[in-house]
Amino acid sequence: MDHRLLEVIACPVCKGKLNYNKENNELVCKFDRIAFPIKEGIPVMIEQEARHMSVDEVI
Repeated sequence: MDHRLLEVIACPVCKGKLNYNKENNELVCKFDRIAFPIKEGIPVMIEQEARHMSVDEVI
């Protein structure tokens, strides 16, 4: 994941910062507890495609 992209991309739900989860290859919004998948190197920033996370996963 290009770190420059992380500086400009935001959660489409709350407009907050996203964190890269290398293990699952996804962008995570800790505030909304959702994870956006990265497919073929491209973040899929559609809320319906996002995975909802448990409280334990976010910590």
